[in-house]
Amino acid sequence: MSEPVTLSFARPGAGAKGILIVLTDETLTFGPATQKLLKPLDATLTRAFDGERFKGKAFSVVDIVAPPRLDATRLVVISVGKTAELKPTDFLRLGGVAAGRIPAGAREATILLDLPGGAVVDAAAAAEVALGLSLRSYTFDRYKTKKADDAERSALAVTVQVADEAAARAAWKTREGLADAVIFARDLVNEPPNVLDPPEFASRAEAFLAPAGVAVQVMDDAMLAQAGMRALLGVGQGSVKESRVVVMQWRGGGDADPIAFIGKGVTFDTGGISIKPAAGMEDMKGDMGGAACVTGLMYALASRKAKVNAVGLIGLVENMPDGAAQRPGDIVTSLSGQTIEIINTDAEGRLVLADVLWYAKERFKPRAIIDLATLTGAILVALGQDYAGLFSNNDALSEQLLKAGMETGERVWRLPLGPEYDKLIDSKFADMKNTGGRYAGSITAAQFLQRFVDKTPWAHLDVAGTAMASPANDINKSWGSGWGIRLLDQLVKDHYEG
Repeated sequence: MSEPVTLSFARPGAGAKGILIVLTDETLTFGPATQKLLKPLDATLTRAFDGERFKGKAFSVVDIVAPPRLDATRLVVISVGKTAELKPTDFLRLGGVAAGRIPAGAREATILLDLPGGAVVDAAAAAEVALGLSLRSYTFDRYKTKKADDAERSALAVTVQVADEAAARAAWKTREGLADAVIFARDLVNEPPNVLDPPEFASRAEAFLAPAGVAVQVMDDAMLAQAGMRALLGVGQGSVKESRVVVMQWRGGGDADPIAFIGKGVTFDTGGISIKPAAGMEDMKGDMGGAACVTGLMYALASRKAKVNAVGLIGLVENMPDGAAQRPGDIVTSLSGQTIEIINTDAEGRLVLADVLWYAKERFKPRAIIDLATLTGAILVALGQDYAGLFSNNDALSEQLLKAGMETGERVWRLPLGPEYDKLIDSKFADMKNTGGRYAGSITAAQFLQRFVDKTPWAHLDVAGTAMASPANDINKSWGSGWGIRLLDQLVKDHYEG
C-alpha cells in the first residue's frame, strides 16, 4: 500500500523546510543555487565529508541532522558521480535514493535539482526523479494491525526544485499515471491469495481501468466454455473459484491495428495434482505477475492518452488439486483446435496463455503480440533475477524490447528458439505435450507458446525472476515489483505511437 506522498514543483530558491536534499558530484562541488544556499555551512560540510570519508562516489550519501544556520531539520547530500555520464535511469535512481533518506514521520521534504558545473536538469530528468521518489515510497502493510514506530508516516509533501518548473510539472503529468500503474500492479502481486482470486482480480481491473477510458470486458466460465477455451478452463477446474479472462482495450491510434499484451494470471498455483513442495509455496500468490503488469500497462497508456491502439488480455485461474482437478495424462483440446497432452499439471501457465494468445490473434489481428508470464523456474537458473528472459519469432521486435530495457533499467536477455527444441514437446498421443523434460525448460515453454501465434510478430517475456521476490533496489523495496510496465510503456512510446 503506497505511502501518502504529494509531489509538487518549484524554482530553486523557493525555500526549503523539513528535509533538504541537495546534489554534489565526484569533485564535491555544488551547483550555483546550492552553493548560495549552503554557504553558511562550509565548515560544517567539510567536517561532515571528512568524518564520513565521503569521496563523491555515485549515489553515496552524507546525512546531517539539524544543520546549523539552515531552516531545514535535516540536510542530505547525494553525489551523482560524473555529471557528464548521467543517464535517464540515473535520475530515476536518484529519486529512489532521495526517498530512502526521508525518515518516517517527516511531513515535508525538498530536493534541489541543481547540478555542479552549471549542467541543467531538464524536465524529463526531473520527472524521472519524481517517478523514483514515488516508487521508492511504496509500502504494502494493509494487513499489519500493529505497525512499528519506524513504519508510521504522516502525509508527506515533497517539492522538487528545478530550473523550468512548468515544463517539469507537465512532464510529470505524463509520468504520474505510470507511477500509479506500477503501484497498482505491486498491490495486486502482494495481495494474499484468499483475497485476490480470479473474480476479485477481474473486478479490481475493471474498477481501475474503466474510469481511465479503457473498455473492459470480463469473460466468466460460461463465456469461456462457449468460446472454446478448454486449455485454460482445464487449469482452473480443480478450484471452487471460477476462472476469468479480462479483455482491455485502449483506442488512441485511429484505425491502426492494435498491439496486444497478454498476461498470465494464476492467482495461486499449488501445482495441481503435480503438487509443489510445501516450502516456499506461499510465493505462488505472485504467479499472476504478468497479468498485473498488463493491467497496469493499460492504465499507464490510457492515463497519458497514448496515440496507440492497444489491447490487453489476462487469463485468470487458480490451480488447485481437488477431486475435479486436471490429471497428468489428460488430453485437452485448445481454442486453436490443437490437442495437448498434460504431462505435468504444474506446467499450467502455458495452457492458460495458449488459449488467450490464440483468442487475441484471431479476434484482434494485432500487428504484434507480447506476453508476460512468471512461467518457469528454469529462467531463474539461467538469468537470475536481474534480467527477464526474452523469446521471439521476430528480430525487429526483439531489438525494440532490448533497447527499451536498457532505457528503463528493466532489462531483458534474448534466448534461442528452434526446431531442435520444438520437437521436445511433440507427444505420442496428442499434437503436443505441456512439458519438454528437464533440460531447456524455459525454451521448451516458449516453443509451446509459439505454436499459438502463427506468423504474428510475437515476444514472450519470462518474468519469474523479476516480477516477484526480486532483489530490492533503489526504487523498490516491495516483494511485488510491478516489473515490465515501464519497459512496455517505453516500447510503445518509441515504436508504436503515431
